[in-house]
Amino acid sequence: MQHAIELTPLGPQGPAMAEAVEKCVHCGFCLSACPTYKVLGEEMDSPRGRIYLMKGALENELAVDEMLPYVDRCLGCMACVTACPSGVEYGDLLAPFRAHTEPKRTRPILDRVARTLINQTLPYPKLFRAASLTGNLAKPLARFMPRQFAAMLDLLPEEAPPLTPLPALIPAIGPRRARVALLAGCVQQVLAPSINQATIEVLTRNGVEVLIPPAQGCCGSLALHTGEARLARSLARRNFTAFPTDIDAIITNAAGCGSGIHEYALLFAGTAEEERAKSFAAKARDISLFLDELGLIPPPALPTPLTVAYHDACHLAHAQRVTQPPRRLLAAIPNVTVRELYEGDLCCGSAGTYNLEQPEIAQQLGQRKANNIVASGADMVVMGNIGCMTQIRTHLAHLGQPMPVLHTIELLAQAYAAA
Repeated sequence: MQHAIELTPLGPQGPAMAEAVEKCVHCGFCLSACPTYKVLGEEMDSPRGRIYLMKGALENELAVDEMLPYVDRCLGCMACVTACPSGVEYGDLLAPFRAHTEPKRTRPILDRVARTLINQTLPYPKLFRAASLTGNLAKPLARFMPRQFAAMLDLLPEEAPPLTPLPALIPAIGPRRARVALLAGCVQQVLAPSINQATIEVLTRNGVEVLIPPAQGCCGSLALHTGEARLARSLARRNFTAFPTDIDAIITNAAGCGSGIHEYALLFAGTAEEERAKSFAAKARDISLFLDELGLIPPPALPTPLTVAYHDACHLAHAQRVTQPPRRLLAAIPNVTVRELYEGDLCCGSAGTYNLEQPEIAQQLGQRKANNIVASGADMVVMGNIGCMTQIRTHLAHLGQPMPVLHTIELLAQAYAAA
């Protein structure tokens, strides 16, 4: 195949990037699916436009500095992949392109400070908790801060629970049906430790033995999605050795983590760890997908009827193509009615660190999502990603319409506890 793009400087990711460019026929099906195109209405802020810009930059026909703002505004939500009739794997272009251009660009000082703060705290629960506690003290000063720093403070919870060490092994309740290892996550351990606890409770009640490797760390997804490929690989390598291989699955309960792990093959392409990366990614399963495949032991009925709005996290629905399993799990709870959201497949604006780096657009998308949740008339909203939960909870509060925001697995755990 003849590639217009010069592959050599792009390294092992080059062929995948070139294939994504060549498959795009500029049909425009992606436009209606793209959140930034909906908000901004600009061709260059659509997937089709960004592919054109990235192709031009890679062929040295466009100045990188001139087109990067449009790529920066991309959420990486992959809704365009779901909508594309030509099978363009947009993620195979976006993440490597960001990694390719990041070392060559000059960022303003405030951007560099913000990104350093993100990269040096979010992947490390103890540091992130300390930063969260400090940030809460600074909230009264938020209105005097640059927008991106004010956005960071706005998303912080009022309290950060103490970090509780997780046990290394939790046996199955009853006959063992499977043996898994749980990715504990990093940000989630600080913002919502109840998600891991609920995951353990539901898995063990379903006959699953759960290992939690003590030497594990951040999966590198946040770094990967912001172009910090070297950091992403460094973080991922730690987990290659920390996780055992004699397990049925590596369980993820944050859509962003699961999505990032499934990009390991491209991230490690051409390296000595490529096969290990592929093997690790092949074991990764979102908790909803795993339980759906295993066969859920029916939970008891909730004491009172509950109407639940389900929000599709982009990195679960579009990046991992997991949409029906969480709905089936929720529908399996007696007394629960699942309600679909208007614009349900539209990103909430969280998208990894997007709501920290592009707060204006993220605010518009977050408010739009919160309005649609309120309009659904549901009693609570449920989803499968900590970033979405934080974003949506914040914007529901801004509307003066707070309601319970739960992870799918948390509602399942509540149902089992009702017995």
